[in-house]
Amino acid sequence: MGPGRALARLLLLLGVLGGAAGGPHSLRYFHVAVSEPSPGVPQFVAVGYVDGNGIMRYDSEMGRAVPRADWMAANLDQAYWDRETQIEQGNQQVDRVNLETLRSRYNQSGRAHTRQRMLGCDLLEDGSTRGYYQNAYDGRDFIALDMDTMTFTAADAAAQITKRKWEEDGTVAEQLKQYLQNTCIEWLRKYVSYGRAVLERKEPPAVRVSGKEAHGILTLRCRAHGFYPRPITVSWLKDGEVRDQETEWGSVAPNSDGTYYTWASIEARPGEQDKYRCRVEHASLPEPGLYAWETESNLWAIVLGVAVAVGAVAAICGFVVWKRKSGKKKAGYGMASSTDSGSGSTGTGVTA
Repeated sequence: MGPGRALARLLLLLGVLGGAAGGPHSLRYFHVAVSEPSPGVPQFVAVGYVDGNGIMRYDSEMGRAVPRADWMAANLDQAYWDRETQIEQGNQQVDRVNLETLRSRYNQSGRAHTRQRMLGCDLLEDGSTRGYYQNAYDGRDFIALDMDTMTFTAADAAAQITKRKWEEDGTVAEQLKQYLQNTCIEWLRKYVSYGRAVLERKEPPAVRVSGKEAHGILTLRCRAHGFYPRPITVSWLKDGEVRDQETEWGSVAPNSDGTYYTWASIEARPGEQDKYRCRVEHASLPEPGLYAWETESNLWAIVLGVAVAVGAVAAICGFVVWKRKSGKKKAGYGMASSTDSGSGSTGTGVTA
């Protein structure tokens, strides 16, 4: 896997890892180092996410850490970002060494190679926490920390060398434990307090059901988009019964505006579309929504619904414009950095 594809693959995983790993709030840092940088693919990239929302970015071309959310920029002073920069510069140098070490250990040529790392923590509803530390090389698992036993899990013989080195040292696991169980959770709480209005918002999904007939099979597809937070359940029902075994699901993927989209499809017999309903469950909805495929036979009902909705949309637009105008008069984020010291990320670039 080339460096560009590896970077893209890691960032696509954010839809899975960034905000939904079992808790109401999560903090994740992703690091990618490549041996042969190219335009658009820096030698080293570090990105941070809270609940799947970008909070910081550092790359070797910029040479500094910068905020990716207004509420981060407003609440953390330049000293914080200077510390973040120093940490990521250190990680960059360590990963440059690691790429050389692993290339030699695997007896590889000078072609492009990548090293990826993910670490972070979850704060669960019951107040308990979870921590994560995983490493990959060329898109494959390399080594990970088992938080229950505080030992490392190696994926192959080359990773076994790193496992023995880190466990004989004795301090690597202890430092990671301290960060993941304490520092990471402390900063996650701070970040959530800074961005609560964004992180705890609820945006309902826009749902559309479509159908396509081919070769005697009718494929019904239910698309949900523009929703937040990420957890959502999309199911197909036939005559009121859930048909999960016959349903195909797409992944829950991020939109550029911080919301998410997904889909679910099912195959039916032509003419039986009226028996099927798409059910969508989401935190923004007071109760699950049921949606049917609106065929041409329902055209006049749709036209009537649109006519009724026009007045409502006009009223909503007027309200939104008024809210935006009035919102501009309100004070912005308050600077809280005077009481904050240290950094939310950590120098996790341990030599392999």
